[in-house]
Amino acid sequence: MGLTPAPSPADHPGPPDAGPPDVGRLLTRPGAGLLLDLDGTLVDSEPVHREAFRAYFAQRDWPVDDDVVAQFAGRRAHEVFAALDGPWRGEDPHRLTAGVVAALGTATAEPVLVPGAAQLLAACTRTGLAVAVVTSAHRRWAADVVRRLGVDPDALPMVTADECRHGKPDPEPYRRGAQRLGLDPAGLVAAEDTPAGIASARAAGVGRVLGLTTTLAADRLRDAGAHVTAPDLRALARAVTARG
Repeated sequence: MGLTPAPSPADHPGPPDAGPPDVGRLLTRPGAGLLLDLDGTLVDSEPVHREAFRAYFAQRDWPVDDDVVAQFAGRRAHEVFAALDGPWRGEDPHRLTAGVVAALGTATAEPVLVPGAAQLLAACTRTGLAVAVVTSAHRRWAADVVRRLGVDPDALPMVTADECRHGKPDPEPYRRGAQRLGLDPAGLVAAEDTPAGIASARAAGVGRVLGLTTTLAADRLRDAGAHVTAPDLRALARAVTARG
């Protein structure tokens, strides 16, 4: 499965310059760095994942509403299966997750790069800004996405579902991200698209959380604790580029 190119600004709704001046200022300070979610932040893959969940539930003859599927967004699937009541009650949540992952291979939807994602990672490399990916996805998926963004996954620090005892909204993933960079969370900026991810970053003490409206509306992200919102990563990429 490939990734389609990012649409042009005219194809993507929302003002391209949306984004906070305070985030740009924070990125110029000593100890600055970025912690980036993956799905919904660097790549819009929610349609792919929704299709996989629907396909797996259909295989099991389970009638599951879309609002239930939405509760898996931004979280490790096995933790949601374990906590959420449904027709899967009593089954091994890891085995259930493996079934959904297998269904990903048959999905017809194509993930789309979020506008500004590739430019942002390239700007971090050019300017030397510390950056890490913090995701609820497993490393294999994360590595594939990062590679298609033009970055060697072995050269980019990543915190994935495989290495955390607790997933988002627990603070562990973002605490690990800050530790991976060797930086104080208070000096970092996180980019997220779900309440679970925002809660994780805020609980870990991340200084600023940018909520991307790729999955939910801006008011939902602000209610979840995002300091500011933006439609995509273009403004953040420009802010990093402006560091020189």
